[in-house]
Amino acid sequence: MSAAAKDGSPLDLDGGDFSGLMPEVVGFLAAFLHQLPAAPFMQPDGTNLERPVDPSLCVGPAESGRPLRDLLQIIGTAASSGIDTASGGALSGIPGTGLVSSAMADLIAGILNRYTGIAVGAPAMVALEASVLRWMTDLMGLPPTAGGILTSGGSMAALSAVLCARAAKLPADFRKGRIYATDQTHHALVKAVRIAGFPDDAVRMVAVDSGLRMDVGALRSAIVGDRDAGLIPFCIGANAGTTNTGTIDPLQELAEVARAEGLWYHVDAAYGGLFQLTDRGRKRLAGIEHADSIILDPHKGLFVPFGTGCLLVRDEEVLRQGHAGGYGPYLPDVRELESGGIRLPNFSALSPELTRPNRGLRLWLPLHLHGVAAFRRALDHKLDLALQLYDQLRAMPQLHVLGEPELSVVAFRCRFPRGTEAQEDLSTERLVKHVNAAMRVRLVTTVIRERRVARIPILNLRTTKEILAGVVTEIRAFVSTDTPA
Repeated sequence: MSAAAKDGSPLDLDGGDFSGLMPEVVGFLAAFLHQLPAAPFMQPDGTNLERPVDPSLCVGPAESGRPLRDLLQIIGTAASSGIDTASGGALSGIPGTGLVSSAMADLIAGILNRYTGIAVGAPAMVALEASVLRWMTDLMGLPPTAGGILTSGGSMAALSAVLCARAAKLPADFRKGRIYATDQTHHALVKAVRIAGFPDDAVRMVAVDSGLRMDVGALRSAIVGDRDAGLIPFCIGANAGTTNTGTIDPLQELAEVARAEGLWYHVDAAYGGLFQLTDRGRKRLAGIEHADSIILDPHKGLFVPFGTGCLLVRDEEVLRQGHAGGYGPYLPDVRELESGGIRLPNFSALSPELTRPNRGLRLWLPLHLHGVAAFRRALDHKLDLALQLYDQLRAMPQLHVLGEPELSVVAFRCRFPRGTEAQEDLSTERLVKHVNAAMRVRLVTTVIRERRVARIPILNLRTTKEILAGVVTEIRAFVSTDTPA
């Protein structure tokens, strides 16, 4: 590498400069991957997540550049504290993995730097992304009219879904519109409704049954009541794998209600939808093919890096109507293209984004490199692990397991024959802290029906039977000694 480049200029690296830098980057990342299987979920200096960041990491850039080796060391130090979500011990939230082949695609996409917001800018790259979206609409059983967009995640997908439902089902003054969800629905939907301009009471919380699924009878009653009150029911928000417990709402029955009542049928399958790749998942998700819109998060079910969400819609034209805004005169050539009988959409016309990264490559490359069967096997493995964990926890009389997992989340709490609810809740919190203290995994709790519940979601590609065996050992050790005072 030239002396000038070492000093921070020129900015534009040529092929030789790049070849000189990459061995250090590859070595840095390879070392991270080598240690990852045995690494703790949290490093010792990350046990207190509120600990102040080392001030030396917050220094601004100098006038002259610094050696890459020194900067990689700083990055490594920064990454060593806090939560390692690439670890197989990622058992909080709905875990991601950070598939390496997808990250490779990001590097390629970033250097090629093709603009995919308008088809004429990079028609072949748009075709690659469109092919992935078509594969996902086919996977979900949607018709040929379907289309979609890749987003930064489920929250942006939820916003676009609400905009589509509003455009399709409500008048220009949409403030009387009402959408139906449950208290198990991800908060992204409520946030999206608010951002879209609806009043705070636009989301109606429908009761759930004993399995935490939307109660169809209660839904019908809520729709009738709102219509009688002069409001406009317009959307049902169903869950295909809740964050709390992985619960799947009665998708087929809800589809029938939506059709009978003329409502938009939205399914949040951000976590659960890609289990459609498996035989078990396809049976449990029956009815999803009737949805008007579906949220998927490939950074969950396909293990790719964070920042990869997806919205699929039954009719791509509604997606276009929901985001209509036209183009300025500085963009004179914005027509959609057709190549070899394949229509190439302008993704900027289907989403809030004009400038967007080339998200398609981070899905296209791993799917073609590894093959779909590899992802199917991985998801089947997660279903197997969840069922095994369920059986092991259910065998402990000191635990109440909420139910056999529909997907890959196992939820449970402590119970005692003579303990109060407050004592059991406190013990559940202590159990989680005990498991986390070893820093090999990280569990979190949630609240369901006003009870504190621990949950173990299994979706990280690197979560193994051995890691979960260690969790079970720690849980067993805790419940054998912890009893209410």
